Amino acid sequence: MSSPRLRVRDWLIAVGVAAILLISGLSGDRPAGGAGLLGVTLLAAGGLALAARRRAPVAVLVGTGACAVGYQAAGFTVFAVAYLVAVYATVRAGHRTATVVTSVVMLVALPLAATLSGLRDVGEALLQARGVLELAWLIAAGAAGEALRQAERRADEAERTREEIALRRADEERLHIARELHDSLTHQISVIKVHAEAAVHLAQKRGEQVPEALLAIRDAGREAARELRATLEALRDDGNTTGYGLRQVPDLVRRVRTAGLDVTLTVEGSRRAVPVAVDRTAYRIVQESLTNITRHAAAATASVRIVHRPDAVLIQVDDDGRATPGSTPTPGVGLLGMRERVAAVGGRLRTGSRDEGGFTVHAELPVERAS
Repeated sequence: MSSPRLRVRDWLIAVGVAAILLISGLSGDRPAGGAGLLGVTLLAAGGLALAARRRAPVAVLVGTGACAVGYQAAGFTVFAVAYLVAVYATVRAGHRTATVVTSVVMLVALPLAATLSGLRDVGEALLQARGVLELAWLIAAGAAGEALRQAERRADEAERTREEIALRRADEERLHIARELHDSLTHQISVIKVHAEAAVHLAQKRGEQVPEALLAIRDAGREAARELRATLEALRDDGNTTGYGLRQVPDLVRRVRTAGLDVTLTVEGSRRAVPVAVDRTAYRIVQESLTNITRHAAAATASVRIVHRPDAVLIQVDDDGRATPGSTPTPGVGLLGMRERVAAVGGRLRTGSRDEGGFTVHAELPVERAS
């Protein structure tokens, strides 16, 4: 149940108990003058105080008890309903010792208050006090609070157990994926990289000009091997702090420049430590954006802008490619992956065509929420 609904329910209960106390107090014999006005005020205050029983259960327990003693001393012989509700709430919150101590004090104070109200003797006051705060009701209220507290504790333990099982299964699945990637992709990428490097070496040894495509294959193979290695490390250790992040963006931009795209990098704000998930996500957004530009945009220039703010990291990648104002490119796997990464850290992603032509990717990655 949401917090606003809880507050409304608490106030309804408090108003209901206050109404019960007032009706009970005003329907019987009651003192006149200032004592009567004080007693009525304490009856209402004792009930309305229950609205805060979740936030400050011990304070409400003491307050309702003091109100009960007060209106007893003022001459109102009303059953202490508010105090019993406070006993239930305090025990449910786990404050058993405070509840026992306060209740013992109440059992002593109520007969004294009844004596002050004008009863003939202490013995009759004791009988009157016992009628107001029956020990059986007091024990029942405490037992109900303790029973519900134990039930909630068992429910929390069961929920933690389910979460632990889910996390363990997720870890097992991550390791399984890591093994599959290692067994399938590592070998193939290694073969591509070795053959490309061997071809480049032989061409250089013979004094021949190395084709740009062959150099690009060699560099791509090296980069793919590093990417795969970092991915496997991340899969095997979810808390791994190594791998790619914002510090590797300049190297990424330099590699894209060598492929023929004129890319500018702008970093604003003071760089500071960010959560690993944000660091990786920021790098992947820049990487995927530049990859899409080189493959699909037919752009001549691109710009990467990174803004470090106290509460977030902003990433913006623009190009002057073929996208026209108002056009809506068909989202591919790359854009979908970016959206999933940004959503995983609680951020926001906006993509689309620019008014001046080309495409833009704008991401806001919150630092505090991700940490």
